[in-house]
Amino acid sequence: METESIVYFHPMQDMYKITAAKRHWWEDAALPGRVLRAEDAGGFFVPVDCQVPRFYYKKRDWPGEALQEAMEHVMHGAPGLADAFLHPQIMTLLSEEWRARWEPRRETVERLAAGMLAACAADCLFRRGMVTVLLGRPEDTDWQMEMTRYLLTPYLPRINSLIFHYEEVEGTDIWEETADELEAYGYEYGLVPGMKPYLVSEEGLRCGRERCKGVILDYADMPRYPRVEREGETVYADLYSHPEKERNCAGKNGRVVYISPIKYLDTVVKSGYYKKI
Repeated sequence: METESIVYFHPMQDMYKITAAKRHWWEDAALPGRVLRAEDAGGFFVPVDCQVPRFYYKKRDWPGEALQEAMEHVMHGAPGLADAFLHPQIMTLLSEEWRARWEPRRETVERLAAGMLAACAADCLFRRGMVTVLLGRPEDTDWQMEMTRYLLTPYLPRINSLIFHYEEVEGTDIWEETADELEAYGYEYGLVPGMKPYLVSEEGLRCGRERCKGVILDYADMPRYPRVEREGETVYADLYSHPEKERNCAGKNGRVVYISPIKYLDTVVKSGYYKKI
């Protein structure tokens, strides 16, 4: 089977060294890609650490074409079947016409999320056996449901509570749309998932008043403000890496462990070995 690698393009960590790409590579600006071990990501993929420095001193912006070419060069040197995952700050340096090219494949998102859960949420999933899923855009429901079962399959024998929150769409029957996925849990594990619609408020869609426990798996591109129980361990897995969600979790006085693909990749490339956040 061909190696799967994820090249993580992110801002250079050691900015205090005043490192600039143009200062080091006078003719053609280039980016250094450091291939880590598959073990550093729990065996789910081969991580490739690629830090993006400033292009000139006292300037952060790269010419779009130069950055594009430098990133492509790193991709060609990555092992196996490579895909990219960009830190949001790097994505903003690219022109609109090139951003779509650097969106990760869905298979990459799945592989990355699986590694993140194994590293940061497996203990909570096994001990507590409770999962709340916050579905995102209705047009992606099928993929989100399939991905959820893929991510939870290693833990399903221990999961006894699975609740999905969804956005109601006029003329759409969510039970009919998701019937096959929901029935699969019952056939194989005797688990009966619940489905609850988001509430509509002045601030937008929100979760209800029921308190979430165990692991919260969030696909939404905007905060849905779930209530979290005050006792016990809760892990908030934000697949969208939304800054406001991280701030909301930080305000829970340490009761919620926040994880996201960006946070997980930062941990992998900084530590250089597989460990929990």
